[in-house]
Amino acid sequence: MYDKVLSFYKPPGITPNKLIDLIRKKYQEFADVKIGFAGRLDPLAHGVMLMMIGDENKNRDKYLNLSKIYEFQVLFGLDTDTYDVLGFLQSNKINMIPVNLEKQINEFIKSKIGKQVQVYPPYSSKTVQGKPLFQWAREGRLSEIELPTHEIEIFNFDLLKIKEVPFDQIQKKILENINSVDGDFRQSETIKKWTKFFESAEGLTFKIASFKIECSSGTYVRSLGHELGKKIGSGGIALDILRVKVGEYTLSKSNKL
Repeated sequence: MYDKVLSFYKPPGITPNKLIDLIRKKYQEFADVKIGFAGRLDPLAHGVMLMMIGDENKNRDKYLNLSKIYEFQVLFGLDTDTYDVLGFLQSNKINMIPVNLEKQINEFIKSKIGKQVQVYPPYSSKTVQGKPLFQWAREGRLSEIELPTHEIEIFNFDLLKIKEVPFDQIQKKILENINSVDGDFRQSETIKKWTKFFESAEGLTFKIASFKIECSSGTYVRSLGHELGKKIGSGGIALDILRVKVGEYTLSKSNKL
């Protein structure tokens, strides 16, 4: 009776499993029905998530393989071990950003169109020897393994705008994002490291670029931000990731809790 797929908006800060709990609470008819999801989103990422209800879980691969569209922001001048603001900063100072930033961004975008091999980020759920990569990373044992790779394809990739943002806005957004996260993601230690950075960064302005990308399933957008940061030499982290479409399922038609 309930065998279907439904599109939901996952807010930032919660895991897909937490979203399932919230769905069960709101929709009593699903309380004892199997619910699965196709296409994980990071805790801080938000947007469209496909939820398979009942026997529709048997068709999971069909939904997993759908293409995705994201809108995302990259904050330049910084690096973290997770490639987003939920990670540990790799330095307490902001790195120099090149004057020809837009030119270098467009060159990067052009180089990324088409099929390519992407390395899984260290903080991801991909398993190696039966253990997720994030566990290897937390234990400081990444040097013992080789990070796995997978093939992805980028169909469209556009730079929307570059803007300068004052210190107080960046500080507020980052701390709000970290504090919104539900579960154990090293939030207390992360906030301490960011707080130390903010003490020395007051008064600075930060550069942020906004993008829209259409890509194959399995593409890690925060990894693209990290790669872009490395290419331009300043570092870069994902500040916001919004999934606006999965296949034909759109954000505007997704259920909100």
